[in-house]
Amino acid sequence: MTHRDALARKMVTLPHGSGGASSRELTELVFKAGFKDRLLFDEEDGGRFASRQEGMAVSTDSYIIEPIFFEGGDIGKLSICGSANDCTVSGAAPKYFTLGFIIEEGFLIQDLKTIVDSIYTELKKLDAYILSADTKVVPRFSKLDKQRSQIFINSTCMGEIIRPNLSAKNLEVGNKIILTSDIGRHGATIFVAQNDLQIDSTLKSDCFSLWLLLEDLLKSDLQIHALRDATRGGIASALNEWATSSKVSIELNEASIKIESEVLGICEILGLEPFVLANEGACLISVSAKDATKTLELLNSSPYGKKAHMVGEVVPSKSRDAVILQNSFGSKRYLEYPQGEILPRIC
Repeated sequence: MTHRDALARKMVTLPHGSGGASSRELTELVFKAGFKDRLLFDEEDGGRFASRQEGMAVSTDSYIIEPIFFEGGDIGKLSICGSANDCTVSGAAPKYFTLGFIIEEGFLIQDLKTIVDSIYTELKKLDAYILSADTKVVPRFSKLDKQRSQIFINSTCMGEIIRPNLSAKNLEVGNKIILTSDIGRHGATIFVAQNDLQIDSTLKSDCFSLWLLLEDLLKSDLQIHALRDATRGGIASALNEWATSSKVSIELNEASIKIESEVLGICEILGLEPFVLANEGACLISVSAKDATKTLELLNSSPYGKKAHMVGEVVPSKSRDAVILQNSFGSKRYLEYPQGEILPRIC
């Protein structure tokens, strides 16, 4: 089968990764056509950029999610939101990306176009651009696997720092903890998809570019000490990292943490707490007590921040630096780091 025959059948083949005419054809047909005005390196080996700011933040991640299409997003949207969010919570405006695609032969061209369209949509929302990109086509990893060919994406985001000095080490006793959304939707959605659960559900991933919500907060004079997107390991991991880094404890009011009923149902099936499930659009904020109310009002005034709410505060450590969960009955327990494998390939 020639590469043109394969294109007619709408599949990626090994010659598409050869660097020759087939590669050129795939680039023109899918990537250049799909990314349009977001490419800064067209016909060049690398893109050039200049920053008006004194500092830049950089974050890189690789996305191997299974399934690649899920309710609320796909691997393309996730690759942009995930890396952009890491830059955003570092106090930077996400501006530039590099992308690396590893594609198994046999991957459908139409699926690839859908992924590229998702990436383009998120880049437009962020007013961000692609500085450099690469594509590799590889043989099927398992010749016996009859399922869909796979795609993996590495994305690196570079952002201009507009709020320096945010750090996991900056929490102070008395700080209030704000959560920008409900939790667990991404992890629960992926669990349902991976296990092909035949349930009637409206559950969707919260995959979302946090910059759209946090830009005004980062540009404000409110005393924000730390930001963290609660991805793998959920808020349990993020808050424990904060407590350990800042040598403090964090007390949470369990009843105040927003969790959708469908997520709670999935957690019953899993035998897990929703606090350990991954999120792709939920952010934790540590803010001074005097600015906590103003911060919450600013978030709630955004169409993306209606679910933002206060969930706890920073307290002195006693026997250990820990996250402490207080339930509605007044009893307390430690919210520990997640142990072992929670869900495979959630990002």
